[in-house]
Amino acid sequence: MDGVVLAAGRGSRLKPLTETRPKAMVEVGDIPMLSHCFEQLCTLDVDRLVVVVGYRREQIMDFYGDEFAGVPIEYRVQEKRLGMAHALLAAEDAVDDDFMLMDCDNVMSTHLEEIVRCHQADDVDGVLLVHEVSRAAAKKKAIVDIDADGTITGILNKPDDPPEQSFVAAGFHTFTPAAFDASRLVQRSERGEYELSDTIDILIASERRLIAVECDDWVVNVNTPDDLETANRLIRS
Repeated sequence: MDGVVLAAGRGSRLKPLTETRPKAMVEVGDIPMLSHCFEQLCTLDVDRLVVVVGYRREQIMDFYGDEFAGVPIEYRVQEKRLGMAHALLAAEDAVDDDFMLMDCDNVMSTHLEEIVRCHQADDVDGVLLVHEVSRAAAKKKAIVDIDADGTITGILNKPDDPPEQSFVAAGFHTFTPAAFDASRLVQRSERGEYELSDTIDILIASERRLIAVECDDWVVNVNTPDDLETANRLIRS
């Protein structure tokens, strides 16, 4: 499987660190967040890294070149930052079959090989890594609705009254190429972006089976200086 990594973001909430470098190159544990993504994908025997770049992309391309730990890298450019579904479509022409998708600003320690194993079942069109969040945090995120057998039945975006046990997508997914078809059907959200959560909703509506695997250790979505501090603490411990 190819590994698609979304690394086009600017990271405005991490200023001043991102005034002179892309968000993907902010360091956690003394190496760029993007290197953490690459390392984890390489442990999964990824065939190729397809990296979607945008803001200050030349820094990423110059730093990594055309391979990482012997795995070839191809770059695709998201010229305008219009959301994750839009960024995913930028990688479509480089992906031949089922693929792994990773958001570069999620730093994690968990069993990603279990997600790849689950994806190989005959009736599965995608697998999402999820983790539990507090009810307060759930009000600001897209909540994954999961039934008793782990099948994802919907996405609740920023619910006013989230369930007591709320799970959110944690930045690592597997998909069949149907995800590209679904992304083309996504309409702009109220904030003017093409959301990956809407891609997932369209897949579910078209009766594609998506399942959830819960994170068994930790994951941090690095958006703010506090998030960065947390990720550094966890990596170093």
